[in-house]
Amino acid sequence: MSMRASAARYARALLDVAITESDPDRAEQELAAFVDLVRQNPDLERTFGNPVVSAADKRAVVQQILDRLKPATPVGKLLVLLASRGRLALLPDLLDVYRERLMEHRNVLRAEVTTAVPLSPERTSQLQQRLAAATGRVVTMTTKVDSSLIGGVVTRIGSTVYDGSVATQLAKFRDRLEQR
Repeated sequence: MSMRASAARYARALLDVAITESDPDRAEQELAAFVDLVRQNPDLERTFGNPVVSAADKRAVVQQILDRLKPATPVGKLLVLLASRGRLALLPDLLDVYRERLMEHRNVLRAEVTTAVPLSPERTSQLQQRLAAATGRVVTMTTKVDSSLIGGVVTRIGSTVYDGSVATQLAKFRDRLEQR
């Protein structure tokens, strides 16, 4: 099983427990704080990634950190479990998957919009509202500028890309002309 698939199992379990027993947003913040702490401390990162360090020692280190951070029960239990099983390397993927699942739970969709020129705030708001109406979900949107598009909009929602750029339309038109 891949690391991402394993992380997804733990993330799903954490979200289920956080929804029923505590606050899923707080769980996300606490998990992110722990991941950031590990990332910012190279010695800690090496310790958790070192197969020579026993699971019991890793668990003890995690417990000491938890005693200071005092996270909600589900997050603390999960971190101790991961340390006991030697699975702390899953934490970055677990956090990513947890965030994705939390957004799904909230019925929020993430969209990335690329245009040839920067969008005005009004146009950005209109596009966000249209995407929300089309999907029936709340949309959080990020925008990028890519002048090679010439004009139009490319929208990525998850793994689906809606390409309405002038560059793509011209390429399709060229391909049709070449086929004749």
